[in-house]
Amino acid sequence: METFTSVREPVDNPDYDVQRRQALARLDLAKIDAPIVTLVQRFNDLPYCFTLQSCCGHFLSAGQRDPHNVQVLPTVRSTAAVDYRIAYLALCIDRNDEGISLLTDLSEIAAIDPGYIQFGCAEWFWERQVNSYALQVEPKRYQARDSVSIAYEEALHVQTIRDTFFAVLERLLDVSR
Repeated sequence: METFTSVREPVDNPDYDVQRRQALARLDLAKIDAPIVTLVQRFNDLPYCFTLQSCCGHFLSAGQRDPHNVQVLPTVRSTAAVDYRIAYLALCIDRNDEGISLLTDLSEIAAIDPGYIQFGCAEWFWERQVNSYALQVEPKRYQARDSVSIAYEEALHVQTIRDTFFAVLERLLDVSR
């Protein structure tokens, strides 16, 4: 998300229902990273939001060059850098009471680790779909980039935060929806 920005206020969107139906009709679950397919489906089951894009976050290191790799990093310490493709969930959220409540809940997830989780908007998403928001796991210093090279120790931390992030999203859906 090269143009990650701060959160915008939701606006009226009279075309929300039509846009939601069209987006869900185009959704190909086979293209979703396997670890988050159920999470994406669960968000799309909510009538006041739909997913735009997502990624479970991928780590590429020496010996692991598959860009779709979903394996965890080995805990063996390494001095090598790791290429990390961000974990994120981009949603369009309806401007109604339930949608505003979801926005509040999502914004609070960043408090888990503000140095590594950001909630905001991406200009190019908003230009294509108003009321689009992104929650991402990325070192804050790189929050406007899709992929970064980070030290192995930091990659292990990012992996822990990423796993916590997705678990919290699952619990959010369990408890409040």
